[in-house]
Amino acid sequence: MTLAPFERLLGALDQRQRRRSLQPITGLDFASNDYLGLAGSDLVRDLAVAALRRGVPPGAGAARLLRGNHDAFARLEDTAAAHFGSAAALYFGSGFAANLGLFAGLPAQRDLVLHDALIHASSRDGMRLGAAESRSFAHNDVQAARTEIRAWRKTGGTGQVWLAVESLYSMDGDRAPLADFHDLAQECDGFLVVDEAHATGVWGPQGRGFSASIAGNERVVTLHTCGKALGVQGALICAAAPVIQTLINRARSFVYSTAPSPLLAEVLRGVLMAGDELAARRAALRDRIDRLPGLLRRLDLAPSGSQIQPIPVAGDAACLALAGRVQARGFDLRPIRSPTVPKGAERLRLSLTLNTPAEALDTLIAALDPLLQEVRRCPPSS
Repeated sequence: MTLAPFERLLGALDQRQRRRSLQPITGLDFASNDYLGLAGSDLVRDLAVAALRRGVPPGAGAARLLRGNHDAFARLEDTAAAHFGSAAALYFGSGFAANLGLFAGLPAQRDLVLHDALIHASSRDGMRLGAAESRSFAHNDVQAARTEIRAWRKTGGTGQVWLAVESLYSMDGDRAPLADFHDLAQECDGFLVVDEAHATGVWGPQGRGFSASIAGNERVVTLHTCGKALGVQGALICAAAPVIQTLINRARSFVYSTAPSPLLAEVLRGVLMAGDELAARRAALRDRIDRLPGLLRRLDLAPSGSQIQPIPVAGDAACLALAGRVQARGFDLRPIRSPTVPKGAERLRLSLTLNTPAEALDTLIAALDPLLQEVRRCPPSS
């Protein structure tokens, strides 16, 4: 076999302006998920140095079911379970691995996984690997989910229902009606799976996410990403102890992966315990979120109400062109295109973080105003 097939594929992607490439980090951060500015903070750095001095190793050396089960993982999982209000927790190397293991490992063949149409790609991949049937329902539509469950039961579905949603959606920045979904899960005697990836650390009491009030329910499973607002790496699945034990036995992305860094697990535990500093950072981020609606009026955009703000720019060409012009002015704002979002729903994704000066948001909006008006007047052909 030659390299020709790959070269043809890459050439076709180039022609369609669909080829992904790795870019250096430049410009003011309006693109990352480091919402609280923790990834490069003194807090995280000092926790890492202190852990190294205590002899916590950077590498695990094996899967946790072999010789990689360092004490740091148990300490982290105990702290996380107490912090997020669940009976138990399990640490994975990434949010993708956690969702993959959860949806492939927990639902049984006769079960139904019913998920929001905008749920994470990692969750969908887990469902494809799993044995259960999966169906989607219209975004945030509780009645549509109820209708799907009833239809499944009428056609002979007898297993467990797993209702899967995100608490805060990564591309639109909108919230799920969690209380209503929780009621629906109880109504059908099913499990509610809540992906808190973009809420953990930012929203809820002590940054515990929007599911904080229901996390102790034995039929609620929550996922908390640790590489976004918490500034470290990995993800925690929090649930009842039998659920966590099942994942240890059946989640292939856990069983067959070398364990994450014990050093980073210890750092993450320290972050979860840094109550006062995180509270101050949440308050500073909330100030920026609260200021955004007034600034968005200048762009004639409705606020999402969160730290994630979509700026619709329909069409690949228009979206890429506007992103390039904004980036040339020193702002790291990225274009989001299909298949991440539906075709025709392209947008720039504005992410508020504490990695920029507060006044940079005003400067960004001022720079966007004439550029966005120009695109609206005469959008490039797609």
